[in-house]
Amino acid sequence: MWTSRPDGGPERLVTLVDGVFAIAVTLLVLDLSVPRELDPAAYRRALRDLLPDIGAYALSVAVLGTFWRDHRRIFQDVREIDGQVIGISMAGLGVTALVPFPTRLLAEYGTQPVSVAVYSGAVAALGACHLGVAAVLAKRPWLRHDTPSEAATRLYLLDSATSVVVFLASVPLALVAGPRVMWLWLVLVPVKVALGRRLQRPGVSPAP
Repeated sequence: MWTSRPDGGPERLVTLVDGVFAIAVTLLVLDLSVPRELDPAAYRRALRDLLPDIGAYALSVAVLGTFWRDHRRIFQDVREIDGQVIGISMAGLGVTALVPFPTRLLAEYGTQPVSVAVYSGAVAALGACHLGVAAVLAKRPWLRHDTPSEAATRLYLLDSATSVVVFLASVPLALVAGPRVMWLWLVLVPVKVALGRRLQRPGVSPAP
């Protein structure tokens, strides 16, 4: 059985996470470019060809931004961390640094089912790491301050689990239905809005 041994405050881990997310977002934009010395027709054609890249870039920025914001929410009431929190967080950082690769696949080969499946798997893995960190901290109140934590509630864990389920389900569905499965991701918008509003209400019960 895993023994929780506090290993200092979360400041260095949070700083590392901020840096990795910033680098990952920066890497996303490096492939956005237009060749020099084009005539007007070729220039317009190059801009049109760049649209899938911009779309994939915007999607991944939204994904990474959402997970970065959630990570800040998870750790805002954390007083100490232990080895398991560090281990799961490092796994999440590994996936975060990998996100530019499936983003590139989605931009260049977005019509290929495998590209959508790989991207979905990466986001599901990142979501699973965030859910794992939140669940561990929710079950270990001695690592948190005495103030109530939104990230330690059942609703927050349900919110995180919803993203994992949708993107994980997209992996096999993409191989069957193709790129159309990306429309399934839009289901997360109303679900997260509804859960977010419920999280704003007072008296939300903590996770057991």
